[in-house]
Amino acid sequence: MAIEIQRVSYFYATVKDQPGEGYRILDLFAKAGVSLLAFNAVPVGPMRTQLMLFPKDAARFQHAAKSAALDLEGPHPALLVQGDDEIGALIDVHERLFEARVNVYSTNGVTDGKGRFGYVIYIRPEDFNRAAEVLDVA
Repeated sequence: MAIEIQRVSYFYATVKDQPGEGYRILDLFAKAGVSLLAFNAVPVGPMRTQLMLFPKDAARFQHAAKSAALDLEGPHPALLVQGDDEIGALIDVHERLFEARVNVYSTNGVTDGKGRFGYVIYIRPEDFNRAAEVLDVA
């Protein structure tokens, strides 16, 4: 089972919950040449949505956001796990974190339907370096 784990940074922006906001933000970064590793959106109130953006190049991302006057929170640390989509692919990762008493407070993932997956693990900042060490992440 081939798995690659890397440290990533994510930023979030809270926007009005209205048609086109996700498009507007994604278009902004695409036009600035910013590549995203992951993107997620969740409701955070009656008319607000929080967009989590995981740029490949944080400096370029922050420059584009600043140029567009987009209010961001971050960077925040996370782990991006990518690998072959097999039954039990994430068991070893979570077992190692459990044995090190690292609390995973949120995750999200997806398969590509062609045998690969991507999975984001959110670890609290005070536990992040220990989690990276336990998982042998550089």
